Amino acid sequence: MEEVNQTSPKRFILLGLSNVPYLQPICFLVFFIIYIITMSVNFLLIIVVKINPKLQTPMYFFLVNLSIIDICFSSTTVPKILINTLVMDRSISMLGCEVQMFFHVGLGGTECLILAIMAYDRFAAICRPLHYNTIMNKTLCASLTTCAWGISFINSIVHVFFTFQLPFCRSHHVNHFFCELPPFLRMSCRDTFFNEIGMYISAGIIAMCSFWLTLISYIHIISTILKIRSSQGRYKAFSVCASHLIVVTLYYVTVMSMYLKPRSIYSPEKDKIVSILYTAVTPMLNPIVYSTRNTEVKNTIKRTQAIFKL
Repeated sequence: MEEVNQTSPKRFILLGLSNVPYLQPICFLVFFIIYIITMSVNFLLIIVVKINPKLQTPMYFFLVNLSIIDICFSSTTVPKILINTLVMDRSISMLGCEVQMFFHVGLGGTECLILAIMAYDRFAAICRPLHYNTIMNKTLCASLTTCAWGISFINSIVHVFFTFQLPFCRSHHVNHFFCELPPFLRMSCRDTFFNEIGMYISAGIIAMCSFWLTLISYIHIISTILKIRSSQGRYKAFSVCASHLIVVTLYYVTVMSMYLKPRSIYSPEKDKIVSILYTAVTPMLNPIVYSTRNTEVKNTIKRTQAIFKL
């Protein structure tokens, strides 16, 4: 690596996951496989929803949005990890870092809000079935989705702007594998109190409000399901909601442990593991969880495979 890249204030050095030479090919192979699977299953789910008229419902409209977020989320970080694992130069320009952080924060917030909207959709479907089509009309679905994307990326612009106004005079070596907000706040030689307060407030508003909206929705959903007399009906209702609960739990636990923990328990190595879970693993698992528990999606995939075989 050139010395200029290590000292230039216009570039940062991403230290990555491991500096042990023999682990580099293993890391590359693991992340390459994860990325290929993520792209394949998410694109497949989008195609399945588009070609099956029975899946043209609000639930699958939001699910397509979730798949688009997961594709972009993974593409924001994993390709850079693959490149840095292969080449000796692990530097990234300040502009490249800003763009990566902008999309990462924006997509993370959007996923939180979309998951909350999906919980509300399940609430409307199970608790207000006779009024579902009226409540979840196309206008409301489009408005909710637009607001989710808009609010998250406006929030992202604010955080990225104020983060890169900080002087990074301690070091330009980032003990992380991509440009994420918390590690950069800890690299600055200026007091980052207001930046951290802003991060906690926005994370609280977006993540916690989304979490509580999801929780309240599911309290009503479970209460309604328990009132169903038919055991088959209860099983079907729980089955529809189980996929979403698995995805929500996995995502919120990892994100909150990254953005809502105090500075005193900061651990770079643990943060790397947490970040891997919600930037690489979760986007891969989301469509798999939804597809394996959904009969209509599986049937569409089988019919599509049969057509290609012919």
